[in-house]
Amino acid sequence: MPYTGWEWINEPRDWAAGEVLRVVADPGTDFWQKTHYGFTHDNGHIFGRVMNGDLRITATFELDWSEQYDQAGVALRIDEENWIKTGVELVDGAPLVSAVVTRGWSDWSVVAAPDGFRSVTVDLERTGDTVTVRYGLDGAAPERMLRLAYFPPDVPAFAGVMCAAPTGKGFETRFGPVSLT
Repeated sequence: MPYTGWEWINEPRDWAAGEVLRVVADPGTDFWQKTHYGFTHDNGHIFGRVMNGDLRITATFELDWSEQYDQAGVALRIDEENWIKTGVELVDGAPLVSAVVTRGWSDWSVVAAPDGFRSVTVDLERTGDTVTVRYGLDGAAPERMLRLAYFPPDVPAFAGVMCAAPTGKGFETRFGPVSLT
């Protein structure tokens, strides 16, 4: 199984791991700290493992979203106040490629994604004190840069795939392939 040694932060009620990782995001889940909306959420789902130093996680996935802020992608997390999540998110009925960088407070970067895409590949690369976020749609290599962000160096971090359903009833995401090195 490709997920040997992986574990959950906030395990969802419904998931299965094989060649494809199928995850159903529980309702009312999210990762967010303080800014803009004034709330704190730390109950989204991340499936991964702790990594030291430089790393790269690349994941291709399909999702069946339908509700405001349904989201899936990859994440890198030191603790509840130091993390990055990136992927796609449904906002006001439109798909957005997004990245949230949190160092005490969350900030949010987005780029419009075309309607009708079927799959997303996101790539998060940690090198020293920098994380580079790239993406590609419908089989395209993740070559488009979305974000370059500071991330504390020399601190072990939990890296993996993530999903959350902040306002909706939950939805299914199918991850595969996923590479974490």
